[in-house]
Amino acid sequence: MSTQPTIEDDIEDGIEAAAKTVGSVWPIHSFVTANPLSGFEDVPFGEAVTQAADLLGGRGYPSRETFRAALDDGRIDRETLEAELADRGYEADPETLLDRLDGAVDSEPPNDESAAGGDGSAAADAEAERVDRVLTKWLSAFLDEGHAKWSMPNREDGFYAAFRGVAAHDSEVPDGVAESLPETPIEAIEEVLEPYPESQWVPIFEEQLAALPGWTGFVKQRVDDEGPWQSTHPITLADYLAVRLALLDGFDADIEPSVGPGTADPDPADEIAEAFLSAWESSYRAAVVDRVADESRELAEGDDSGRPDAQLVFCIDTRSEVIRRHIEAEGAYETHGYAGFFGVPMEYRGYDAAVPVDACPPIVDAQHRISEVPTDGETRERHDRWSGIREAADEVVKALKTNPASAFGFVENAGSGYGLALAARTLVPKRVRDLFGAADDAVPDGHEFCEPIVQHQHTHADGLPVGLTREEKVEYAATAFELMGWTEFGRLVVFTGHASETANNPYDSSLDCGACAGSPGGPNARVLAEICADPEVKAALRERGFDLPDDTVFLAGEHNTTTDEIELYGDVPESHADDLERLRADLAAARENATAERVGGDPSESVDEAERRAGDWAETRPEWGLAGNAGFVVGPRGLTSDLDLDGRAFLHSYDWSTDPDGDALEAILAGPMVVTQWINAQYYFSTVDNAVYGSGSKTTQNPVGNVGVYQGNGGDLMTGLPLQSLMAADDEPYHQPLRLSTVVHAPVERVTDALADHEEVTRLLDNDWLSLTVVDPTQDHRAFEYERDLAWRPLSEPSAAEPEQPEQPTAPEPTPATADD
Repeated sequence: MSTQPTIEDDIEDGIEAAAKTVGSVWPIHSFVTANPLSGFEDVPFGEAVTQAADLLGGRGYPSRETFRAALDDGRIDRETLEAELADRGYEADPETLLDRLDGAVDSEPPNDESAAGGDGSAAADAEAERVDRVLTKWLSAFLDEGHAKWSMPNREDGFYAAFRGVAAHDSEVPDGVAESLPETPIEAIEEVLEPYPESQWVPIFEEQLAALPGWTGFVKQRVDDEGPWQSTHPITLADYLAVRLALLDGFDADIEPSVGPGTADPDPADEIAEAFLSAWESSYRAAVVDRVADESRELAEGDDSGRPDAQLVFCIDTRSEVIRRHIEAEGAYETHGYAGFFGVPMEYRGYDAAVPVDACPPIVDAQHRISEVPTDGETRERHDRWSGIREAADEVVKALKTNPASAFGFVENAGSGYGLALAARTLVPKRVRDLFGAADDAVPDGHEFCEPIVQHQHTHADGLPVGLTREEKVEYAATAFELMGWTEFGRLVVFTGHASETANNPYDSSLDCGACAGSPGGPNARVLAEICADPEVKAALRERGFDLPDDTVFLAGEHNTTTDEIELYGDVPESHADDLERLRADLAAARENATAERVGGDPSESVDEAERRAGDWAETRPEWGLAGNAGFVVGPRGLTSDLDLDGRAFLHSYDWSTDPDGDALEAILAGPMVVTQWINAQYYFSTVDNAVYGSGSKTTQNPVGNVGVYQGNGGDLMTGLPLQSLMAADDEPYHQPLRLSTVVHAPVERVTDALADHEEVTRLLDNDWLSLTVVDPTQDHRAFEYERDLAWRPLSEPSAAEPEQPEQPTAPEPTPATADD
């Protein structure tokens, strides 16, 4: 017997639909780069930025000045640009058309009534600001994650119930609101919506969620994550909307939506901006594709380099590209790219950690819990003793600073000491860093006396298995080697995660590993190294066809992307001691050259400069992070090993000849490519409109509740990257805001098959959120560009040695291209 949906069902469904337009926001301590317009990815990019501009107020394209600088610098090929403009019907020269950007639509001058606020818009804005002030105050108190000394009461009952408890004591809450709040949030929403037709509910929800997209995005992510803070102090978007709508109603504010969903008119200037952006992207992409195609032809001639001394597997992160080049220049080393969580979807808890953290991409659910366990009692005791002393001292200082009875006396007596410390950190940050480093060396790190629990133990109370079964370990190891296309193994294999080092930076986790959800990648590297070193796993890999020599030893490491130091974990047998010593020396030499490339100066001095930046508490940009990212190359390392890609490309190892069924390729396109698109979109939108999609200047940020930052002393949570991570100067972007260009080295037919079963990926391509070009080694290394609906356009004619394929796709009506045509 079917039941009719209730009003409660309609409200909950409406909230769910409206929430899609707000991007998820992760807490600042585990910042995850994500597309702030992810809810609009089901429509073409141009439509998405128009709708988002109407709802969120953000611009969707780079500014006129940014395009002009790119054109003047030659980053935009003029012929390509003129072709893009002509396709859209523009005949004027680019400089003239640039003048139409930023103010192309002339608004009619306001009449006297609207100018005076007679239409009520000024009053409505004032009431909305009052609501925001009350709401953000209680959101920051409720959502605090251990920062506040005194917490909001009754948080365990949920946000709506907790607000009902404090509303009567808040003088800023309108009279009558506290007394009239219903028992449940749905009832509160229903009361406020009563005068409005159901057709307006979703638009109302969209506008109210978009009023504070930072806080609502954080609530949305927290609900989806179902982590320990959410379990202890639950909040829902219904809670948020109930409080907001009740406050708006109490202030007699009109909540009727101003514009229906999808009805915003596009800005005529956006078509011109889209032409400039497409030309800029095409200019960058053409250079990369041409170079990859040339390398593909050379690669086909064979490689007799022999067995490498060591193979180092790095994250696909753009910052790995620089250090990889310099390592390979030092000796017979191979480097490879693999997603930095190394294929093990896990929740990780370090020895000293209060709570576990997800150590896998946001699009993947953790499947295992891995914890560090001590194996060296003596070293553990030394660690615990020194850590206990330091923790006790920190607690005493914190108590003296925050206790009203002692705070003034503490400042009076300790002020001179703090002043000297601040002066030292400002004037000689490198020496202070070295001093703290020496102190930290006295306290052993967890990896020195702990090992991760890899062997399956039991199932945790929350349902996650602790450790991995033998079959799971074999599968993760085999998947790694299959995705990278490995057929040969060196004497040393090092899985190298990465982390950043920075001082006084709320956004420090944004510089850690994105594939590990904003956490360092060293633990993931250690887990995969532990798996591969298991004799049973090695035997099983050999049975599956991997030619794994007896003398191959697996290690783990972590790349400090600020200083380019690579720390290696694990022991080797005496037979490999010289190999390891030589590798350490070569890594040190590669570090000098890599830091010289990144920070400038002589290699002998560049390391000191990189370490100074890492330890300088006033350094606004200790490193550039992934700024500049624009490309993603999927193919064997030989395609890019001789290329300087300027640290702008994600690099994933893949060999099509070892992947006859295309399973590995499918996994890369559906996983790492989507994650890199998220990262790329975050950098893009944070650059084109930092006030809306970024987080403004670091110098005026205020951390709040260990969950995010404000600009100033309150308001909405900022959702994206700070200006200093993106801009070389106030009017000069360092990051070039381009959508991601993916280049895959494989038969085009295989790529088509890999995409066919992933509608969510083809939707991104069809809607121009990223581009895809295939260099086909089976078709004379020609390039094919994805158009839409699984159709391709050849970028060159067949050579004389290869007769033209009669069914090869041609514009303007492309058809799917196959290697057998």
